[in-house]
Amino acid sequence: MAEMLLELFSEEIPAGMQARAAEDLASALTKAFDGLAPRDIQTFFGARRIAASITLDHEIPARTVSERGPRESAPEKALAGFTRKHGVTPADLTLEDGFWVLNQNLDPVSAETRIADVVPEILWKFPWPKSMRWGAGSNFTWVRPLRRITCILDGRVVPFSLARDGDDAHGLRSSNLSEGHRFVAPGAFEVTSTSQWKDELETRSVIVDVDTRRDMIRTGIARLAAQQNISVVEDAGLVDEVAGLVEYPVPLLGRIGAVFMDLPAEVMQVSMRINQRYFALRTPEGKAAPFFAFVANLPFKDGGALTTAGNERVLSARFADARHFWNLDRKTPLADRVPALDAVTFHAKLGTQGARAQRISTLARHVAEAMDLTSQQADQAYRAGLLAKADLTTGMVGEFPELQGVMGGYYAAHDGEDSATAQAVAEHYMPRGLGDDTATAPVSVAVALADRLDLLAGFFAISETPTGSGDPYGLRRAALGVIRSIRDNALRLNLTDLFSKAAGERTGGELPRLPDFIAERLRVQLRSEGKRHDVLAATLAGGLDGDLVRLLARTDALSDMIQTENGRNLLAAAKRAANILRIEDKKDGPHTGQPDSTLYAQDEERALAKALDEAIVQTQQALKEERFTDAMQAMAALRPVLDQFFEAVIVNAPEPEIRANRLRLLTKFRQTTALIADFGQIEG
Repeated sequence: MAEMLLELFSEEIPAGMQARAAEDLASALTKAFDGLAPRDIQTFFGARRIAASITLDHEIPARTVSERGPRESAPEKALAGFTRKHGVTPADLTLEDGFWVLNQNLDPVSAETRIADVVPEILWKFPWPKSMRWGAGSNFTWVRPLRRITCILDGRVVPFSLARDGDDAHGLRSSNLSEGHRFVAPGAFEVTSTSQWKDELETRSVIVDVDTRRDMIRTGIARLAAQQNISVVEDAGLVDEVAGLVEYPVPLLGRIGAVFMDLPAEVMQVSMRINQRYFALRTPEGKAAPFFAFVANLPFKDGGALTTAGNERVLSARFADARHFWNLDRKTPLADRVPALDAVTFHAKLGTQGARAQRISTLARHVAEAMDLTSQQADQAYRAGLLAKADLTTGMVGEFPELQGVMGGYYAAHDGEDSATAQAVAEHYMPRGLGDDTATAPVSVAVALADRLDLLAGFFAISETPTGSGDPYGLRRAALGVIRSIRDNALRLNLTDLFSKAAGERTGGELPRLPDFIAERLRVQLRSEGKRHDVLAATLAGGLDGDLVRLLARTDALSDMIQTENGRNLLAAAKRAANILRIEDKKDGPHTGQPDSTLYAQDEERALAKALDEAIVQTQQALKEERFTDAMQAMAALRPVLDQFFEAVIVNAPEPEIRANRLRLLTKFRQTTALIADFGQIEG
């Protein structure tokens, strides 16, 4: 076996493209080297390089390859096309089972030859999201100008060039040379193996392993923060991005001027993150600390003092801009900004943000009333709904769209709005993502639900619904927000009624599909939690229960029931009955209607009929009183009589009347289980 190392050294690669590029490189090489049994694949990526190390067999052994061509009776043109494709003559073909077949004896192919053949083609076709040309005279593209190609096999250069068809591809060809840090260790060095390459780069201030760079960033910043008795605001996305920007991470700590410490913590954090890729820090009390952390790309002889001072000056300028927006925005009360929303288009078919604010406020009152909130809280929800989108007209949100809602809450509090209203404005976007918390304050929950219900009803009414992987208006996220807000707060709401209120006078479009859309999102969420989504599907067979809390309680009770022995046997019996009815109904069904007790010929029939009558009464009463466990137990109690029925009774009796009556009895059993769920949708 042999070790191959391929490094593609270029100008700085955007951080967000590096990981995918390394995956694409590994995938392409694995596919191209299929005959060489590629294994032990490692990928590396960073600001100026992507690389892959692969263990390969020394050669593809000699082999015979057979390919079937056209039929013997095919037109001559088909045969000519097949021979032309493979560069052979008809005499080279053999006739096997009515088809022309080409059998080729292929010579062994060395790993070196295979690498030299396929790597140039991989690089010419590499799937960067965006590529660029540079220089003159070549159509070869790369994400940024490609400077070197290091390609060795067991320490020896695999020679190849990217030139083709008169295009010199900037003269790029393979070598055993790589480069270290641009400033600390410029110049080339020889590469002999993957381990030597990694070690040599580290001595030249380049850490090629991204996990090591991430760890250096996290632990380095945490250590500096601990020295000041403060902590780092967790931001995995920023760690990943910074790890893609630096080759040798050197965490440093800067100080924030006291004059800026009265800015909202969210403003400071977003400004640092978006503009400068700085990390925010918090005091033990959870307040913004007068420090920031950043990561340099090389070690310093002075410990980074000069660089830290420069970054402090840059951040002061950024915070000065933020202070300008902060002071200017507060001069205009949030309520006075609401009319300006009439000039902001929400969607061409759904009107302005002003019209949407009116809808949200009205709907927020309905939701508050459905939540049994007080009249004061309903008024607060109405007020918060009206103000919720007003911060879209502020300078701060214009500069930092990520602060929508958050700034509205600050401005509402500054204007003297009551605390519940201001909090609801700030929290109505919660949850913003899958891992975010939901709002818990009652008024905030009402406005958050109203915002999403209006969004869903509006876009479904104009048939702008998600398709495949496309969801430009975030409707899947909105639906999950509705579900999570209800579940996390155990809200007993009638979603069907709220959908109707959200739709208002709008009808048609895809609105009838909205309940099914919510149900599907609920199934997705349960699946992600590892729960039995098939049980939910069975419970939903009769349509979406507008009360999600009740629906999930029924689902949990059913899930628990089918884990028991009686439950499993009942499920098996239900599926057996369904299979019998499906077959017999095709012959002369459907077999509906009340069974005739005078036609019962065996005690087992009578016992089942009696048990069904009792189970129906008990199940319906238990469901009405939301005693779902009792309802499941009443259904599971049918198991013994069902076992006896199927063991002793021949359903397809020779007497037509008795057969039909027994099929009606099975239909009644199926209708009884349908009070609980469609057992046919439960797996197992």
